[in-house]
Amino acid sequence: MSTPRQHARAFSPGSVGNVGVGFDLLGHGIAGIGDIATVRRIDAPTVRITAIRGTVTDLPLDAAHNTAGAALIALREALRLPFGFELELDKGLPLGSGLGGSAASCVAALVAANALLETPLSPQALYPYALTGEAVASGGRHGDNVGPMLLGGLVLATPERLIPIHVPAAWHAAVVHPHAVLETRHARAVLAGAYALPEFVAQSANLAQVLLGCERGDAALVRAGLSDVLVEPRRAPLIHGFAAVKQAALQAGAMGASISGAGPSVFAWCEDAATAARAGTAMQAAFAAAGVASDLHVTPIASPPAQVLP
Repeated sequence: MSTPRQHARAFSPGSVGNVGVGFDLLGHGIAGIGDIATVRRIDAPTVRITAIRGTVTDLPLDAAHNTAGAALIALREALRLPFGFELELDKGLPLGSGLGGSAASCVAALVAANALLETPLSPQALYPYALTGEAVASGGRHGDNVGPMLLGGLVLATPERLIPIHVPAAWHAAVVHPHAVLETRHARAVLAGAYALPEFVAQSANLAQVLLGCERGDAALVRAGLSDVLVEPRRAPLIHGFAAVKQAALQAGAMGASISGAGPSVFAWCEDAATAARAGTAMQAAFAAAGVASDLHVTPIASPPAQVLP
């Protein structure tokens, strides 16, 4: 029997949560940006966080109050492991950005720790522990961020399972991150209040069209459905210049555009990388006209999952 590894490093990408029409259910990864976790096996039956570096450093070192630490605690307890983990985080994603910054830490930590198990779990089996970690930051067990990080690509994340959704390889997203912070809890607070039944019917129709459009490779269906009538109207006022940014994306040829996660980042789905780059540049120009600097990330929607690093 081979000796289990004693340490591992893993990278988890960022994500576009909700994808407009799939609140708390639908998400896809953002290739090229994310967090790195370094995990070591230790004899003590506990989880320790020894360092946090990068874009955010003022996160809790107490494992139970950190998304990555809480995920590893849940993993240890569920598997009744006789050993513990020591964790270091290198943050590449800012928090309060709508890029999945809190989820990426816990997924990277889980993927690294999983590599240290005698019998590693499947990404699907890691999902419940990722939900536990994400809940530390968001206050709820929703998988629209951790799901696509674990599986890659576009994922429908129910409370019980992750369902990958086929997306044509050519389709890309432009994700524009304005230099502003919008905390998830604040963005969720504005959603309180009553919704009309016709709004739910319209949103259900839009989600169905987007999912079918992806599976069939039918851009016309996605264009018809990628419009959030429930959440976007309540969150849009929190993002300076949002209306102009969305309109710029649509005029540049995007199939649709909306708020990434809780915001303030904005995403646009496009039929190819060139259109995504053009839409992203137009979105940045619209933010600039509103006096807001921003960063642009262009990613295939069928993006790679979190993975162990060499």
